[in-house]
Amino acid sequence: MSSTLSAPGGIGAAPVKAPDRALQMRRTATGLLVAMAALFLLARHYQDLHPAWSWVLAFSEAGMVGGMADWFAVTALFRRPLGLPIPHTAIIPENKDRIADTMAAFLRDNFLTPQVVARRMRAMNLAGAAGDWLADPAKGSSTRLRDGAAELLAQVLESLDPERLGTQVRGGLFRQIDKLEVSPLLGQMLATTIADQRHMPVIDSLVRWAGLTLEDNEELIRDLIHKRANAVLRWTGLDETLASSVLDGLYKLLAEVIVDPQHPLRGKVEEGLAKLAQDMQHDGELRSRVERLKGELMANPAVSRWWQGVWERLRTGMLTRLRRPAGEGSGQLAEALTELGRHLRDDPAMQQQINRFARRTLVGVSVRYGDQIVRLVSETVRRWDAQTVTDRIEGAVGRDLQFIRINGTLVGGLVGVAIHAVDLLL
Repeated sequence: MSSTLSAPGGIGAAPVKAPDRALQMRRTATGLLVAMAALFLLARHYQDLHPAWSWVLAFSEAGMVGGMADWFAVTALFRRPLGLPIPHTAIIPENKDRIADTMAAFLRDNFLTPQVVARRMRAMNLAGAAGDWLADPAKGSSTRLRDGAAELLAQVLESLDPERLGTQVRGGLFRQIDKLEVSPLLGQMLATTIADQRHMPVIDSLVRWAGLTLEDNEELIRDLIHKRANAVLRWTGLDETLASSVLDGLYKLLAEVIVDPQHPLRGKVEEGLAKLAQDMQHDGELRSRVERLKGELMANPAVSRWWQGVWERLRTGMLTRLRRPAGEGSGQLAEALTELGRHLRDDPAMQQQINRFARRTLVGVSVRYGDQIVRLVSETVRRWDAQTVTDRIEGAVGRDLQFIRINGTLVGGLVGVAIHAVDLLL
């Protein structure tokens, strides 16, 4: 029997106790066989002294034969008994590749067929179980998951170069935007806004902004009219009258537009917006101009600098939330996970959707990758050397096999006693 087996990875793994227990049971079975042999020699030596020794002799002889037979059978599974080249021994090492193929076929036929996966998944409520686990703050493992996930994400954000990470995020975001033709999307949004009358507050704001702008630049307008007026108007002072009339007319027009929702100017603005929405969706030239403008905007260094600042604020904010002390609610990540757990636990419709998605996903995985998983199992076992396969199987079932030897020795002895009794009666 090999020494201790380690868990996968082999680094820092605790030794598995099964091989040592199997070795102890093998010694016990061998000791019992030796005891039967010693008892046989003792009974054979004293069988003439008393009739009872004949019963002991029958028991020990049959027990020794049964123990030897079972020792041979158990040993032949893993190695050649006494190193002798006896046919049909060392069964597991000699048939390692066939065992690998059989294990792979068993896994494929009983676990990785779509029908089996779907049937097993249909009886499981994964979403409900996950929701109950996440929603219950008393579950220590759930809390450790939240804290561990938060700490892991925080360490990842801190370990990566902020500028490079921000550049990568920006690159991914800009690539997605570059694939998206924004002109039809903007046109549809504008058309929907107009149809729902949600553009009216925007028009009101624009009119008020125009009025405030006109008021702030009133002297500039007067000076402009004064410079454009001819000498006669300036000599007679009519330029001031004209400037006042123009400003008064503009103020009156803006006031009427604000007060009257049906003002013709509003209608003209709406017509212009509707035509713009239509052209952005169907005018090829306008759509091309919008795309060129989008490309120029994304290539502008100022946009890159703006995004870098936005990303740094986002990263700092995420780190602050992730590192929030446990006494303050374990951070927003924990709160979000708890809230998600409550929804999963209490919403049957959501559970049904998620369970259906999980079932379809796993069925799809079994269809697409089932053969690859089976091949991986088969090739992995094939790559093991014969001693590794023998040690692992013996470590898993060796203790029970040694019980077979013990039972064979004792049952064989009892059968010997029964045969001796029948012989005396006949």
